[in-house]
Amino acid sequence: MDKSQRNYFDFTLLLLIFLFMVVSCIAIYSAQKYSPYGVNFVLLQVRWYVIGLGASAFVYFFDFDQIKRISPYAYIFGVLVLIGLFLAPETIAPRTKGAKAWFEIPKAGSIQPSEFMKLFLILFLARVISNHNDKYLDRTLQTDFMLLGKIAVVAALPLAFILIQPDAGTAMVVVAIVIGMSFISGINWRIIAVLGGAAALIMAILVYIYLEVPDLLLLVLDQYQLNRIHSWLDPFEDMQNTSYQLAYSILAIGSGMMYGKGFNASQVNVPEAHSDFIFTVIGEEFGFFGASLVISLYFILIYRIIVIALRNKGPYESLIATGVISLLTFHIFENIGMVIGLVPMTGIPLPLISYGGSSLLGTLISLSLVLNISAKTKKYMFSEDDD
Repeated sequence: MDKSQRNYFDFTLLLLIFLFMVVSCIAIYSAQKYSPYGVNFVLLQVRWYVIGLGASAFVYFFDFDQIKRISPYAYIFGVLVLIGLFLAPETIAPRTKGAKAWFEIPKAGSIQPSEFMKLFLILFLARVISNHNDKYLDRTLQTDFMLLGKIAVVAALPLAFILIQPDAGTAMVVVAIVIGMSFISGINWRIIAVLGGAAALIMAILVYIYLEVPDLLLLVLDQYQLNRIHSWLDPFEDMQNTSYQLAYSILAIGSGMMYGKGFNASQVNVPEAHSDFIFTVIGEEFGFFGASLVISLYFILIYRIIVIALRNKGPYESLIATGVISLLTFHIFENIGMVIGLVPMTGIPLPLISYGGSSLLGTLISLSLVLNISAKTKKYMFSEDDD
């Protein structure tokens, strides 16, 4: 790290990562008392944090010209791994909860390729968009449709293999990334408005199909995912079966009231609370006050990334930051929304807090890119004064 990078390194963002690590370890420690696995998830989470921070430190020193050059290869590698996951026998890629989404690696645990594919997609989409805009300085509807087509083609391949797993939650994250990056790509707002209207119409049609002929949804969803929609709409109808997890999640958070029951004093057993439902532990033990503090940390995290994206002069770097914002914002909204019954359950983790090596590694590397953008931005802003 040179002098200018040391002076302008975003220590606020680094402090936030440390605070999330503390919150994660506290919440997982409380959650694992109900875990049937007999594993110390706190130590494993710390190990993943150490590995993730080490990988982030390595990525931090890459120049963005280098990252831009290797992004197509990273994208191709990610797609090939997804294809390999689809073709792999269940001895190394077992089907869990109806989804074939993980590789089982002896003595290392499971790896979810789609978590890294999201980052590869952000890097490659940023390259495609920035290169297109450099080539077509005079924007027309034709060039905008060309760009939209490029974005769709790049996103379609990984999206297809993620849906095949099936993993609707991660597929929705990919769509959120594409939408977020498309908004700042320079595409004419009329095209965005038409596409938004079409999406709203499709959603209305899907709601109608669900209400009138729900079995048609089995053409795109499996029965497990359809049951999740049923349990979301009425979580207390069948508490002991399909909606058990959501119903007890709502009860756990509600029982925390304003200030919670205290550290490690949770009483409601929510399955997989150390993973996707970690927010239930925070809500029950620390109440509305503690849950609000965690959400506030996320607001500050997103705010810092937005500031970095707005200050940066490079379009490629700004697009990467926007992709990371879209990724994190959707993850946070969807995860917290599902555990309180606001949105359907999709099985995606809470960034930096839920236990999970692949998710944590992907998120930390994404944030290391943002830290890199921050240092680069400051260096450029004051480069004339430093010379």
